[in-house]
Amino acid sequence: MVVSALLVANVVLTVVRPDLKRAVVAAVQRAVVNPIVGALFRIGVVPFGYALLETTGRKSGLPRRIPVGNGLCGNTFWIVAEHGIDAGYVRNLIADPHVRVKLRRGLRFVWVDGVATMTSDDPLRRQRELCGWHPLRWLNAITVRTLGTDLVAVRVDLQTLRPR
Repeated sequence: MVVSALLVANVVLTVVRPDLKRAVVAAVQRAVVNPIVGALFRIGVVPFGYALLETTGRKSGLPRRIPVGNGLCGNTFWIVAEHGIDAGYVRNLIADPHVRVKLRRGLRFVWVDGVATMTSDDPLRRQRELCGWHPLRWLNAITVRTLGTDLVAVRVDLQTLRPR
């Protein structure tokens, strides 16, 4: 019953006050989720299904890192941004599309350079295509859809990845 009430409240908040929902979700991610996942990346203990996106700050010019769902498909990395162009990292990559992505290759992680572009793809369709039979990608998709307010698909064309 509590879960149902939370889901209904989520839908109402998304429709009535998406700005408030975006602010709450962003604050929790910035203060709790992103620091934990970032620390895990630094010590090398990263949950499967995550990657780290590095953009250049549009104002500071400094590297900005944010955990994202692992949307690797060949030499293309897909991101479904849950807050669209209101997300800081999306505004950063619009200002400077040159990014790096830290990906799992076997048991280790490597940085791969890439160029990001906003797409006109349907983000929900793109998510379905990305998920396939990957349970962690489905978990990420559910989270993005639940917490998101304005989904947008971002394509990152990576430099050629060497086979494992």
